[in-house]
Amino acid sequence: MISDGKTQPHDLTALEQAAALRRGELSAVELVEHYLRRIESLDHLLGAFVTLTPDAALAQAAAADRALRDGDERPLLGVPTAIKDLAMTAGVRTTFGSPVYGDYVPDVDDDSARLLRAAGTISLGKTSTPEFGLPPYTEPAGRPPAVTPWDTGRLAGGSSGGAGAATAGGLVPFAHGTDGGGSIRIPAAACGLVGLKTSRGLVSRGPAGGDPPGMSVSGPLARTVADAAAMLDALAVPVTGEPYVLEARVDSHLTAAGRPPARLRVGRYAVPPVPGVAVDPACLAAYEKTSAALAELGHEVVEFDPCIPEDLLPVFEVLWAVLAHGHPVPPEAEPLLAPLTRWWRDRGTAISGPEYMAATQSAIQATRLVVRAQAAVDVVLTPMLAQLPRPVGWFTAGGNPAEDYERQKQFTPFTAIYNLTGQPALSLPMAWGREDSGPELPVSVQLVGGMGDDALLLALGAQLHVAAGWGGRRPPTW
Repeated sequence: MISDGKTQPHDLTALEQAAALRRGELSAVELVEHYLRRIESLDHLLGAFVTLTPDAALAQAAAADRALRDGDERPLLGVPTAIKDLAMTAGVRTTFGSPVYGDYVPDVDDDSARLLRAAGTISLGKTSTPEFGLPPYTEPAGRPPAVTPWDTGRLAGGSSGGAGAATAGGLVPFAHGTDGGGSIRIPAAACGLVGLKTSRGLVSRGPAGGDPPGMSVSGPLARTVADAAAMLDALAVPVTGEPYVLEARVDSHLTAAGRPPARLRVGRYAVPPVPGVAVDPACLAAYEKTSAALAELGHEVVEFDPCIPEDLLPVFEVLWAVLAHGHPVPPEAEPLLAPLTRWWRDRGTAISGPEYMAATQSAIQATRLVVRAQAAVDVVLTPMLAQLPRPVGWFTAGGNPAEDYERQKQFTPFTAIYNLTGQPALSLPMAWGREDSGPELPVSVQLVGGMGDDALLLALGAQLHVAAGWGGRRPPTW
């Protein structure tokens, strides 16, 4: 596949790279060296990486080459990736996007990092994230913003913004992300990638990670549905002791993604569950295009009421404010925190135990309503975002954290509800849009499944991508 003299290793998908490694057309060392050169030449434009681990990556690559020669058949053996800097990595600096943790080196891996390494993938380092993963954009203090390769003046989203920029920019073929309010799906949409918020409990958040309501999950960002499914297969391994456990319904998400689904009943809605939000015409056009594609594929598409309670946003805000305290900060280090982080933590400090308990109970009640409503359909379709990727500095321009948060709600009103319910949700690029006279930008839709229907979403996403002819274009930075 790379013998034509024109195709470069980064042009290949993760699975194509794995196949080339098994055939001996590439070595893992060559592949890692290729990506390290690309990072060196391009990451100053993209702001994807916080920490690089070239020595460890090359050592792992040499070990992978030996294993390949010995007949090791792990499907992703030798393929490079990167770990989001919200996940702990033993012996590798983990900052959680904050100067407070600028020198923190944990002695244990998050399970997601451990499982990806066990699958034979090779981490090139840690991708950029905003402080504690709180906002849907990635502009960490003291570091360049993570931007979308389709227009480097616009943000890559967040909080897995570095993962999105790295994958879409061809610095890795796929990357690990986490999603507590949209943080995989938002960067996937901004960067034209496939991003899966996995079902609660499908992927371990241990040994120390996670949150009591189970809002945050780990999952893949990739250029293709098949690559996302392959990474999910590496991640979806039951781990003893996890508070939420959901065993995969299929032996292989990759195999399931390659089988077109039976005729589905797809419910759709485009009215944001956040009051006062207008959806950009380009986002609505992608939603309509996807609706038409679903009908042409033989699926039934119906208008749908998601039954989301009107008071759910304040409930989410209470939980989010308390979760902003998930990373301990010594009192003397508080001034180092970003204004938005301090604003969320101040709100969290003011919430009493009974108020938090009431919010948790309200979230559970809302989950019951939303899940019961969705039982009438197989999959739900929504716009992914309400706006195209925002310019660098757009969220923080007013200097007021409350205004910053209001802009966040205008940008991504469709995502957080499914972190509360725990359902899987797929961000899928389906169209192109333009703002003013700028370059064309990818526009995505969101597909939501019932609990545990991750494989179904991947299968439907793959079917839609074939129908839409998606995947041939490359960003200007490629």
